[in-house]
Amino acid sequence: MLSYTAKRLIQTIFVLFGISLITFILLQVVPGDPVAMMLEKRADAETIAKVRHELGLDLPIHIQYFNFIKGAIRLDFGTSYFTKEVVSEALFRCFKVTVKLACMSFVFAAAIGIPSGIFSAVKRGKGIDTFVMILSIIGVSAPAFWVAIILQIIFGLKLAVLPISGFDSVASYILPSVALGARYAGNMARITRTSMLEVMGQDYVRTARAKGVRKWSVILKHALKNALIPIVTLVGTDFGYMLTGSMLIEKVFSIPGIGKLAVDAMSNRDLPLLEGTVMYIAFVFVIVNLIVDLSYAFLDPRIRYGKGAA
Repeated sequence: MLSYTAKRLIQTIFVLFGISLITFILLQVVPGDPVAMMLEKRADAETIAKVRHELGLDLPIHIQYFNFIKGAIRLDFGTSYFTKEVVSEALFRCFKVTVKLACMSFVFAAAIGIPSGIFSAVKRGKGIDTFVMILSIIGVSAPAFWVAIILQIIFGLKLAVLPISGFDSVASYILPSVALGARYAGNMARITRTSMLEVMGQDYVRTARAKGVRKWSVILKHALKNALIPIVTLVGTDFGYMLTGSMLIEKVFSIPGIGKLAVDAMSNRDLPLLEGTVMYIAFVFVIVNLIVDLSYAFLDPRIRYGKGAA
């Protein structure tokens, strides 16, 4: 188990290094001068060259990348070209908002999706199964911004029971959490149903039923436990997506989270802020995937003892 964990940690470091290199190269080849955008049309070529020198943008590419890596190791991504805010402080400020939205969306999605998938698998082929799957397909297919606008119109404008923008109270997070979580709830319901159906046909499940074990005890203690790996994989990945911020949802509800920060950084070609945002997103994904991988060892003893580790 320790060797498996060490191997995954080493892989995580290489993944982060590769993402940092790709991100840096892509930002260098994208058309447009961030200094010219920052100064707009008010500066001449001499002033632009002076500012580029002050920001270190006239250094050789490999030196710029080395300086970027040194700062990233210290969680220092510099200062935003436009807002003059320290990038790490901006990321932390927006993270506190996004993590609240992500947790509420995750709770909503898991509380709706996983039980629905289990119930649908138990009632396979019946009307309720078809109804749940139709709802899950609608949840997955409906654009998040469309769901958000519909919720705003119904609960914010027509019924006037929930705020349609901002993040001042817990109530402000309800509509964006539902809008963001609907897609993931549909995904969770579908994968849970599929995984449960595969397990419920196994011999040990039929044996437990033959011994007279109660139906729901068999489903929850035997079937669900052995169906958890694909469910945990999807749930972990979905939570990673939520933690990186939803650009559309945060834009529609005027929530200053990571997604909105990334959009602003791309629009302004704010290199320090954009690099910091990308590295934050990459870090969240590799850490979430690492945690999911390690959780397999607790769900499947074969992995714990090295028989299933790749």
